[in-house]
Amino acid sequence: MTSSARRQQVVDVLTAAFDDLLRTDPRGFRTKFRKMAADPFAFYRGSACLFYADVAEIEDRWADERTSRVWIHGDLHAENFGTYMNAEGLLVFDVNDFDEAYLGHFSWDLRRFVASLALMGWQKALPEDDVRETAAVYLRAYLDQVRRYDATDDDLDEFALRLDNTEGIVHTVLQAARASTRNGLLDSMTSVSDHERRFVDGPTARHLNAAERSMVLAAFDRYLDTIPESKRSARRVYYDVKDVVASTGFGIGSAGLPAYNVLIEGFNQALENDIVLSMKQGNHPAVSQVVRDQRIKDFFEHDGHRTVVSQRALQAHTDQFLGWTTIDGTGFVVSELSPYETDLDWRDITEPDEMAPLLEDLGRATAKVHCASDEDSDEELVEFQTEEAILAAIGEDEDAFVEDLVSFGMDYADTVREDHALFVDAFRTGDIAGLSAT
Repeated sequence: MTSSARRQQVVDVLTAAFDDLLRTDPRGFRTKFRKMAADPFAFYRGSACLFYADVAEIEDRWADERTSRVWIHGDLHAENFGTYMNAEGLLVFDVNDFDEAYLGHFSWDLRRFVASLALMGWQKALPEDDVRETAAVYLRAYLDQVRRYDATDDDLDEFALRLDNTEGIVHTVLQAARASTRNGLLDSMTSVSDHERRFVDGPTARHLNAAERSMVLAAFDRYLDTIPESKRSARRVYYDVKDVVASTGFGIGSAGLPAYNVLIEGFNQALENDIVLSMKQGNHPAVSQVVRDQRIKDFFEHDGHRTVVSQRALQAHTDQFLGWTTIDGTGFVVSELSPYETDLDWRDITEPDEMAPLLEDLGRATAKVHCASDEDSDEELVEFQTEEAILAAIGEDEDAFVEDLVSFGMDYADTVREDHALFVDAFRTGDIAGLSAT
């Protein structure tokens, strides 16, 4: 394909994927695209739609009738890992951000991750052989953990990377999350006046007029019915709403999506126990553009429902506040804005010997999301054991599997760097329909 043809393909795929939001919030998408223009990795993070348009065209020898329709994260890259406080009160290091989750080839998650690692390795000026070796460490750790799920009847849904079983970089991230406080989060978003806590208006928060507030409160009431009984608090004051604001400032993938923050009473009426919930419009997943299975599509009420069902299928012990609702017929995801969420920061991780043990942990965490689910997951779309299906598809060809995905990741990272330059040129010259650069 010529450079000009590929440039047009990049523009066409991005325009098709974001058409509705481009028209409703061009300013938000100028911000999104400027962030994507910063470097190839940022472009990659914001262009999952292009990745899936490409991988849908390649022959995937590891995808059979079962492994082509399993729960996948959908946007697995090196920066989508971090900590959270699970429903049992344990700090866990895991995959995060399930906005793009859907059903598809299990290997798509792994290919997307390896390509992101190759991009990061290039930006850190690592030799190609070192990047290949670290990518192989990740993939072999993934397969080792899948085998553990397949080989035992023990409750491996309970496996997690925690303070008591980690060391090195992952343990450091968990310790940093443990040092965070609810007061710190509340102080950054709210103030107390006349003995009541309220949100503070600012660049990313705006109080609502009466009609908007009524609309959001009605949506909040509908959301409460979607919290599983096992996670719902019986305390009378727990879900009392104290304040509501419109919110902006989410990451690259969520630009242009309406969102609100809801301040609730929480555990009791003490001000330090107030809880902030995010109510964000569900994102239309990029994978769904290439997996055109009507049974899957019909299973979900809307993208808010799809996100929550997917997260429960992919993550053991999900956020106790996780649920969904609707506003004007559009699906929204509700979850806690937790003070205990700390993202993995790669800035100071620069050498292969530092990366290798970390990538072993990331490989195990990826296997966990493919093979374990929350006790409240009630989906019926995958009716087989994912770990058994994956191992059957790979068979005795582990080396071939690793080499295939590593080579794909290295090659696709080259493609992304070229696409990034084409995207920047198209954006600067105003060639993305409905969106000029100024």
